[in-house]
Amino acid sequence: MEIILSLLLSFAAPSNVRAYDTPNDAGSSITIEWKISADDSLLQGYEIWRSELPDTGFSMIGYAGRGMSRYRDLREIKNGREYYYKIRGRTRELFHTDFSNTSLPAIASYQWFNRNKVNTLFAVVIFMGILFYFVSTAKKGKSLFIRKITGLDALDEAVGRATEMGRPVMYVPGLSTMSDVATIASINILQRVSKKIAEYDTRLIVPIADAIVYMVARQVTKEGYMEAGRPDSYNEDSVFFVTDSQFAYAAAVSGIMIREKPATNLFLGMFWAESLLLAETGNMTGAVQIAGTDSVTQLPFFVTACDYTIIGEELYAASAYLSKEPILTGSIKAQDLGKLIILILIVLGILTGIFGFNFFSTMLNV
Repeated sequence: MEIILSLLLSFAAPSNVRAYDTPNDAGSSITIEWKISADDSLLQGYEIWRSELPDTGFSMIGYAGRGMSRYRDLREIKNGREYYYKIRGRTRELFHTDFSNTSLPAIASYQWFNRNKVNTLFAVVIFMGILFYFVSTAKKGKSLFIRKITGLDALDEAVGRATEMGRPVMYVPGLSTMSDVATIASINILQRVSKKIAEYDTRLIVPIADAIVYMVARQVTKEGYMEAGRPDSYNEDSVFFVTDSQFAYAAAVSGIMIREKPATNLFLGMFWAESLLLAETGNMTGAVQIAGTDSVTQLPFFVTACDYTIIGEELYAASAYLSKEPILTGSIKAQDLGKLIILILIVLGILTGIFGFNFFSTMLNV
């Protein structure tokens, strides 16, 4: 019965199959194109068949929907090997058209350059030029303006308050690992804070939730004391590992805040649901609290319960802001100018696109 129906329902086969190496890629990919069937509206889609021989050994390796005339084969393609393709249509009732012609052999290979990304290359070159300019300017001693970050300006005052009250400063670098950008930024700030604490001869408490962060934090804290010229004041027990369990860590740190009553709490790094527990406990003890994170979901809690909040990229810029080191300051200025250039191009792209000119929108398609 099926054979009879197949004879009665004759559908035109796809044709002009062409296979070629996918351009501008790392290889292991072949693109197949074909002319759709004249009965395309009656078909469900197209089956893609592949073989390493021109006449035998074909097997189905993919499927393209109705109306489609291109397919990218990424299935176990080996560079330098020949592959042949042919296509046939398929209806909803699983009837098939005849196979198309077999394509000429296609060989996948990698390309050294992606010619579609030339605009990205130009953007990188321009940004590197801007970066070198600002770094060299900073090294010459010229002042580079960086907008005021209130939370960072308050660090000295917060440490000074703890010194006057004879109470410690608690520094919490978040619960993430050293692979997190926010943790790296926090560790950089910890070195500056520990230097200031050493100068004021104030006690420091740094509870850690990750073993690797613990080792790094101990080292940078020690370096901070050495930079201040007071290595003898450094206490190895001031930086200690608590636990890597989220809420056990929050409970332990909250207990330390209640017992030790630090005058200043610094929450800088990556935080999750424990952020409000920590900040609210510190607020109840009457401490001055400065928080900073790039976690959008936790910022509202810090804004509510802390005196100062360092938001998003301000945390990344903190090291340059506090140290005034020429390379860091120059890189911050270069990033700001780069963002301004991108913003201008986006606005120009929108405005020119409204009037049918797509030059800027094409240029930004990186």
